[in-house]
Amino acid sequence: MNATQGLITDTIAFSNVDGPGNRFVVFLQGCNFDCIACHNPYTINLCNHCGDCVAACPSGALGFSLSGGVEWSRDSCTGTDTCISVCQWDSTPKAVRMSVEDLLVEIRHAAPFLSGITVSGGEATQQADFLRELFGAVRADPALADLTCFVDSNGAADRSTWTSLLLTMDGVMIDLKCLDSSIHRAITGQPNDQVLDSIRYLDAVDRLYEVRLLMLPGINDDTALLERTALWLADVDPLMRVKLIGFRQHGARPSTRHLVEPTPEQMFMYHDIFATTAPFSLCVI
Repeated sequence: MNATQGLITDTIAFSNVDGPGNRFVVFLQGCNFDCIACHNPYTINLCNHCGDCVAACPSGALGFSLSGGVEWSRDSCTGTDTCISVCQWDSTPKAVRMSVEDLLVEIRHAAPFLSGITVSGGEATQQADFLRELFGAVRADPALADLTCFVDSNGAADRSTWTSLLLTMDGVMIDLKCLDSSIHRAITGQPNDQVLDSIRYLDAVDRLYEVRLLMLPGINDDTALLERTALWLADVDPLMRVKLIGFRQHGARPSTRHLVEPTPEQMFMYHDIFATTAPFSLCVI
């Protein structure tokens, strides 16, 4: 077994919202976007070992190693997440290095009840080598080989990254924050060329499972913009799965932008724009 390790924020043994069926979800640390509406901003940056969290930890689970880095004791931690709330760097001291084999041990325990595995983040493709080895190991394990391997991604990866994953990856769910490049940059801090190219490429090689759009009223929900978005997606594949997700305040990071939740009426309007453009497989949540 190759000794490549992944920097893992957390795992969920059972999830029915991260791809088809019941899935084991792996959250990787590190993201190349800085989204204003991020619901897990502590996965964006790698810990810089500033130590702000050490004194704040109510359980004494955090300390400094001999090399000066922040160390976390899982056994002492009471799970208050105070460390995350005091971190000004959008990180967590609780991300751990795990080998593929270590992760497979956890997956095997849940395997009889699973449809597949989804790797999310952060941004999963930032650790593409680990992804490739994990998915390859799953396919090679007789007890796990029937599980599908999915990636939940912001799409900001080049074609060579996706190509390297094709033989072991069954599907990708892509978040399209906005078709308009300037709005996309305002929302994420990055352009959207790679995202759009990823959607085209993954559809062409039959790996695009779903495109997700997070709806932010007053920011990316202009009617003309949504009509252009629906037409662009229909040009790629008029039958693709499209999920429209209404922004929710609960769990979102603080933002200098005034973010509001869409009303049910707005969500119906979004749905109608896409439904009248093409026979997409639509889901609204």
